[in-house]
Amino acid sequence: MKSTSATTISARLPLLGITMGDPAGIGPEVIAKAVAGRRLRNVCHPIVIGSFPVMEQTIKALNLKLKALRVDSHERQPWREGTVAVLDPLEQPLKRFTQGVAAAATGAASVAFIKKGVELAQIGCIDGIVTAPINKEAINMAGCCYPGHTELLADLTRAKESGMMIIGGPLRIMFVTTHVAIKDLPSLLTRAKIEKAIRLAQLALTQLFGIKKPRIGIAALNPHAGEHGLFGNEESRVILPAARAAQARGILASNPLPADTLFGKAVHGEYDGVVALYHDQGLIPLKLMAFGTCVNLTVGLPIIRTSVDHGTAFDIVGKGLADPGSLLEAITLAATIARVRP
Repeated sequence: MKSTSATTISARLPLLGITMGDPAGIGPEVIAKAVAGRRLRNVCHPIVIGSFPVMEQTIKALNLKLKALRVDSHERQPWREGTVAVLDPLEQPLKRFTQGVAAAATGAASVAFIKKGVELAQIGCIDGIVTAPINKEAINMAGCCYPGHTELLADLTRAKESGMMIIGGPLRIMFVTTHVAIKDLPSLLTRAKIEKAIRLAQLALTQLFGIKKPRIGIAALNPHAGEHGLFGNEESRVILPAARAAQARGILASNPLPADTLFGKAVHGEYDGVVALYHDQGLIPLKLMAFGTCVNLTVGLPIIRTSVDHGTAFDIVGKGLADPGSLLEAITLAATIARVRP
């Protein structure tokens, strides 16, 4: 009777594709550790989209009580304790590669895993994807000229607009820019880009998190929000007009607020989400609050996609030190969204 009940519960759980990321990075390790634990049993039905031999070798190297099962389709497999389904989309097995080193072959493989995951999610075969980290140098070596997952996924799904939100602890932060040089920020911060980030924050908070009237805090760029132009004019020139445009559409967005106080207010519940202008402005408070458990959520895609908040960590590959915490949180968030999303 218990076995039948467990099978019924498993059948109702979201079916999530977990893409391996770069096989030379810590993706295979954090996936193996995550699926070997008991936490995911009542969260989702996972299927790893990646290299089957790499998954097997990783499990063996970590001495886990886990067995990889090769599957040839996305079909939901009967849940078996101590096993993980692996769908390998590569036409040819990966040749020998060096762990912790960027290479065209592993970069191309990581892109193939993403494409397969997106394909399955778009046709409704799986309920969403959770992505382990890719290496930007490696995918570019393979001829995939994107700065990261977010831009690649937007093209693959033909999303009209999308952006990166990172969730950690009580913080939900949408970014106007991501991987850009600080010296280029003033020219990159346009009213249109800021308005887009506010729209996406509103979309995420209402449709994915179920907050009916979310309060969104808008970070300023300069100290003291520019001090009326004394420390810069980006606030009056582009940030405030973007905030006012959002307010006119009924979005509960703030005027630009000094970042050194805004994030504290968000932590204490005064704001449901924050729009950060650049990478470190949002990531520093996030990682102070929830280092190792933050989740990257791509907003605006027609599919559910979450990801870890870390890179391939080439420096610790093969040492058994990788922490699966962020991946576990990413899987849990994707499953939660899949259960409530229309």
